[in-house]
Amino acid sequence: MSELVTGEAVALELRPARLPSRALAVLLDLLVGVIVYVIVTIALVASTASLDEAAQFAVSLAAFVLVMVGGPIAVETLSHGRSLGKMACGLRVVRDDGGPIRFRHALVRGGIGVIEILLTFGVVACIASLVSERGRRLGDVFAGTLVVRERVPVSHSGFLPPPPPWLAGRFSELDLSAVPDGLWLAIRQYLARMQQLDPQVGWTMAERLAADLVARTGTPAPHGVPPAAYLAAVVQERQAREVRRAFANGTAGGAPVGVGSGVPGGYGPPSVHPPLPSPAAVTAVQPAPAVHGSSTGAPQAPSAEAGLAAAPEKPSSERPGTGFAPPA
Repeated sequence: MSELVTGEAVALELRPARLPSRALAVLLDLLVGVIVYVIVTIALVASTASLDEAAQFAVSLAAFVLVMVGGPIAVETLSHGRSLGKMACGLRVVRDDGGPIRFRHALVRGGIGVIEILLTFGVVACIASLVSERGRRLGDVFAGTLVVRERVPVSHSGFLPPPPPWLAGRFSELDLSAVPDGLWLAIRQYLARMQQLDPQVGWTMAERLAADLVARTGTPAPHGVPPAAYLAAVVQERQAREVRRAFANGTAGGAPVGVGSGVPGGYGPPSVHPPLPSPAAVTAVQPAPAVHGSSTGAPQAPSAEAGLAAAPEKPSSERPGTGFAPPA
């Protein structure tokens, strides 16, 4: 899969078409081209019956080149890379950077396609597609194009589960300048698909990605924080920085970016983590009365860490959906 990564760690995916779908599209295009060529040939034979054999051969050759070579070039140019066969198979020809092709791209693809598809019955094109990493034939290589899939299965895994609230803002001082785009993309793809993975496999992948992130940032991960929660919190911090950078007044940084509500986080390891404090326990921790001897005269309340430490455990059936526990 060929991907362009934005500053927000969002991948613009270009999914290269595989050889079977491309072969089917070419066969459909050839079938349509042969039908059109036969119709044109019958019309030419009827209209050039008075000419000699050499003239008839020249007209037939010109009709073949016009229909079988010029036809696909014109169709791909006018449709921006979508021939009849490609539209039927959900494919499209694009440039290497994802943009629409132009006449020169279609001309190079069509000219080389005469050799690798028509003259060799597609053998050269199949070999080149199998050897190429992105399934490109020689015409695509010389033209700088790529055949991609336009119709892809709908995926609901694009939403990134939010990190636990007790990690919000904890990595505001973390240096993320040395983290490459490829690592951001891998982390984002893992977070979007981790609930589809086996718990043990997902936990191992999270540990490896967290270790790579720690090596790039030079700051160890907080003790006791699950690796998936650590990854989610760091990605959220990076996205928040991108928003603050985009809006010079800084008002966009007040709310977490890319965080939804009501979606289970699923960041826990395969084993059971210590639970979060129950609502009754949190309610029991009330703010202390005002300390009259303080310099400010403001009431002093116990910290959130103290309230979490004093909270008893809940039964596993009553735990929140995120399954997070604050670090010890």
